[in-house]
Amino acid sequence: MESKNKSDYDSGWKEAIENFFEDFLLFYFPDVHIDIDFSKGIEFLDKEFNTIVKESEETKRYADKLVKVYLKTGEEKWILIHIEVQGSYEEGFELRLYVYNYRIYDKYKMEVITLVVLTDEDENYRPEVYEVSRWGFEHRFKFPLVKLMDYRDKIDINKAENPFEIITYAHLKNLETKRNKEERLFWKVTLVKALYGKGYQKEYILKLYRFIDWVMGLPEDLSIKFHEELTKYEEERKMPYITTAERIGIEKGKKEDIVKLHTRANMQAESIADILELDIDFVIEVLKEEGFYNL
Repeated sequence: MESKNKSDYDSGWKEAIENFFEDFLLFYFPDVHIDIDFSKGIEFLDKEFNTIVKESEETKRYADKLVKVYLKTGEEKWILIHIEVQGSYEEGFELRLYVYNYRIYDKYKMEVITLVVLTDEDENYRPEVYEVSRWGFEHRFKFPLVKLMDYRDKIDINKAENPFEIITYAHLKNLETKRNKEERLFWKVTLVKALYGKGYQKEYILKLYRFIDWVMGLPEDLSIKFHEELTKYEEERKMPYITTAERIGIEKGKKEDIVKLHTRANMQAESIADILELDIDFVIEVLKEEGFYNL
């Protein structure tokens, strides 16, 4: 199905940042990247961040990231990376980031840098600063900001090297094809083929594909066409990375469903096979593998 809920869509960005954090900074914030000593490692502090901000709003923001990094000078620095994946205006956005920033500092007593990527389509929406000024009192909170719309016509997918060039390109093509799903199908196929053409390793391709698949949703009929074309392409190249991974994922899901029906509903193989529309031999094999009983 084409539709995705907010958590799925935002989780695509969150996962991409976790998989390619160094590349994320290199592409969007090179001035930050150059000062970080990646040889000392990084640490994602999602649980700690969620604890800090959970009372700030009613709903969870899935794509916020808090990352611990080290500077080349030997100092320790906390970095808050906030990505607004919904691509929409938010009243009080700057104030919210300021509140997050000082709450993180209050907990760790370490310098906190807030970075923002905006994915919306409003050329004029560029919130960059929260300011208070009255009676001689002044306070200013300003954060670096990049806007994905600014990368239109600036990325050559055939020459792209940084994974976030591909991710940005996929996001922009998704926006461009909102009203033309056939064109989206073309670009989704083109992008996935480009991954193979660059000679990436299997795991690298799968990680990038996950984002492309997340962001470039297709209706069921075009999704079938996509997988048919992809299967043919992978067979020609003898590199069935994506189709194999998806098959394994589907099979794993089926196995989990079989186990749940057997353990929670006390159903036997025949009933499970009927409900899930699976081959009875496959159901029996799964139940035997899980050690539930011998038939």
